Amino acid sequence: MADKGSMDKMKGKAKQKAGKVMGNDRMKAEGRTDEARGRAKSAMGEARDSAQGMKDSLKGKRS
Repeated sequence: MADKGSMDKMKGKAKQKAGKVMGNDRMKAEGRTDEARGRAKSAMGEARDSAQGMKDSLKGKRS
């Protein structure tokens, strides 16, 4: 399953390209924002997975 930020990153890249082609600075800026939001969501998902892995390994050591 793709991470939650993948769609935002793809949408952001598409908006940036469309904005560049049309000469629309606002659309390019929105694309950068969407892409940054996607990167943040991906980083949060990775941190959550890492924390869960640490939690699971600690539980395993106690048993």
